Amino acid sequence: MGRRLLVVGRSSEDSGNDGSSISDEELRAFLEGSERGPADAAPKEPSARARMVTERLRQQDARGEAPQPWRAGPDRAAGRRRKVWPFLGVALALCALAVSLKPSLLPGDPFGSEQPKDVRVSPLPAETAAPTAAPGRAPEEVPTLDRPFAGSPALGWGDGEAGIVPPAAKAVGSVSKERVGQALRLTKKLLVGANLDPATLRGERPEAALAVLDPGQPHLLDDLNGSLRSPDEDHDPLSLFSRFDPDEVRLVGDVVKTRGHMTFTRGEYAGVAVHADYTFVYPVSRADGSTEVTRTIVRRVLHVELPDPAKYDVAAGRLTLVEYNGDIGNDACDVHDGFLHPVFPSTASTGPSPTGPTEDPYDRSRSFEESLSDCGTVSRI
Repeated sequence: MGRRLLVVGRSSEDSGNDGSSISDEELRAFLEGSERGPADAAPKEPSARARMVTERLRQQDARGEAPQPWRAGPDRAAGRRRKVWPFLGVALALCALAVSLKPSLLPGDPFGSEQPKDVRVSPLPAETAAPTAAPGRAPEEVPTLDRPFAGSPALGWGDGEAGIVPPAAKAVGSVSKERVGQALRLTKKLLVGANLDPATLRGERPEAALAVLDPGQPHLLDDLNGSLRSPDEDHDPLSLFSRFDPDEVRLVGDVVKTRGHMTFTRGEYAGVAVHADYTFVYPVSRADGSTEVTRTIVRRVLHVELPDPAKYDVAAGRLTLVEYNGDIGNDACDVHDGFLHPVFPSTASTGPSPTGPTEDPYDRSRSFEESLSDCGTVSRI
């Protein structure tokens, strides 16, 4: 008898014939598909959930809405990222370790591990007369090898020779403008040679300063040479020269802060007289390699003249040193070996204890007679 086969998804009315039979080709295709299994099986009718999803997507498409990203399919890039994360974790761990050992590797130093920078201070205009008050308080900072003027009111002072600014020359009586200018230049040369010249500061003979002075001035060079050879309390070269013992201390950096002024009048010897009042700030550390830094402050007051060589027996182009004095802040008391001996905060002074009043070595408003007392105490360095 003939077999009756059911064609899935097609009623007898849609068969295109009487529905009682199919062609040999259709039968063969059906049997082969049955043998291959479900992958090539006849299509199934969609489930109710599938029809709902299809309908929702159709409605979104009709409204012009894009499918939600999380429904667009699997995130293959995410899969690749998951494979990379373990390696990134190792790299981040190594970076964290490096930063913990050296936080300054981070830009901007967010942990504040770097040394503080000197506060930017605008250079002060040149001093033309004695100030009316002491400098204001500076930030409470400890000087270091990198920042030797930290916490000093001299931070805005001139650097070395640049801090010595003579006034503009002009004629005084019968003394020409040129002679006045020469006297001012020689006075600056004397100040530089006595207080800033590296050889002088190292304790060597201050040749540059001595070369400015009139060698014929009675007893002057003999007294200065004697104080340099055999210093004592009555013959102290520190009255005119700033000298450090290189076996004890060394200057920090190559800058000495300088501030002061000059004035000039007609002199007693048919020439021009110059009055100079300058303060020098020297940052130093011990020569034994210690990193501790302190400062010594020296105030110099000079009265010199450039006489008229046509009227007086003087060496042309040399200064006559009429009067000179020096006051020193932060120096060991009663040591008269011809060298400055700065006192470091961590080391007690080997000399006598200070007996004078506490005074501010930066206060240039006081007259020289009121300035630092012998063996006094400084209020700041």
